[in-house]
Amino acid sequence: MRFKRKLLLGPVALLAFAGLTLVALRPAYAASLAEVTNFGANPGGMRMHVYVPDARPAHPAIVVAMHGCGGSGPGFYSGSEFASLADRYGYIVIYPSATQQAGFGNCFDTWSDAAKRRGGGSDPVSIVSMVTYVEQQYGGDPNRVFATGSSSGGMMTNEMLALYPDVFKAGAAFMGVPFNCFAGASDYPPGTSKCTGGSMDRTPQQWGDAVRQAYSGYAGPRPRMQLWHGTSDTLVPYSLLQEEIEQWTNVFGLSQTPTSTDTPQSGWNRRRYADSSSTVQVEAYSIQGAGHSLPSAGMAAYAVAFFGLTTTGGSSGPPSSPPVSSPPVSSPPASSPPASSPPPGGAACRVTDAINAWNTGLTSNITITNTGSAAVNGWALTFTLPGGQTITSGWNAQYSPASGAVTARNMSYNGTLAPGASTTIGFQATHTGNTARPAAFALNGAACTIA
Repeated sequence: MRFKRKLLLGPVALLAFAGLTLVALRPAYAASLAEVTNFGANPGGMRMHVYVPDARPAHPAIVVAMHGCGGSGPGFYSGSEFASLADRYGYIVIYPSATQQAGFGNCFDTWSDAAKRRGGGSDPVSIVSMVTYVEQQYGGDPNRVFATGSSSGGMMTNEMLALYPDVFKAGAAFMGVPFNCFAGASDYPPGTSKCTGGSMDRTPQQWGDAVRQAYSGYAGPRPRMQLWHGTSDTLVPYSLLQEEIEQWTNVFGLSQTPTSTDTPQSGWNRRRYADSSSTVQVEAYSIQGAGHSLPSAGMAAYAVAFFGLTTTGGSSGPPSSPPVSSPPVSSPPASSPPASSPPPGGAACRVTDAINAWNTGLTSNITITNTGSAAVNGWALTFTLPGGQTITSGWNAQYSPASGAVTARNMSYNGTLAPGASTTIGFQATHTGNTARPAAFALNGAACTIA
């Protein structure tokens, strides 16, 4: 699964703020990704990276962009379009990196009791600390803070909007689940999860009550929500899109019947739910035939437009479409990996393969490490699946064929592996009883050691 208030300045926070003052002497104003340490309370043990565009207003908007399980902030920076759009529209992007290990590892905590309570701890508190840091250090506009993410990051988008409606003004969740869907850490991995097992069905009132109880007594405005899901997603079932719609329309007191439907791009079906003033509070995109692979090219532009960041003055109203100069496309672009170069000499690669299996299915998260002394520019990882295993969907690589001797080829954003660098790919597969991992892996023809 590609699968996380203002802080009171008590004694601990004051010490943290004193540390931040040293960082402020050398802010990362250059348009490059920079890591920030000592950003404030961090009960989730997370890492923070920030992208600050060269051209921005005095009080720029803030977008928190969150990766899927097994990913990282820098990986989501490289593999999504939010930073390039920030160069155009002048907002700051925060890229958190999760470290929680339930399920696939490096997932945002949306299952623990602490993560489901406002101010309870874990990843949500760490993310709010990051927002506060950017507001203090870069003059970020507290009235224009937004959340987005893919898979685990989409789940955390739902979480942050439920817990901190006074911090976030809108969100865009790709392949997420409703807030409070997971019962606990043991309910998180696919296959064993009641949430993502394909049969989750609560009433709109139950879903809405979960959000209202997350910040009991809150009577202020709620953040608007944009939802995305592929109709062929088998890892986080497409049926959960409807559960998300039911949750957020209930929070806004809206009908389950959309006020409008359209097809903004071929294969994209959009449902909009507007209030009595014609403001679209919830909108949902069904991407025909897409698996667990969002956002694909052009979708970030729709999210940024929904946030109101493509209009002069940063209006929070729902724009009708993203800028013409960044036309969304109907399907993920074909990867065009650079020409492959064989790893230099000997065992120049190391592979770890974490299998999570259930009755008829499994997921595999494969981490590839370049242990050689030269960069690998374009890679192909080959392995043979045990009999009876068939890949149904994958992430961070292109897989062919679906069974037998498989080749996983890099995507356009992860084709270069510097010496010592790693990348994580994965897939979901069905099986007929044999859940073993492949016995051997080779990177560009050179055998890899298996950790």
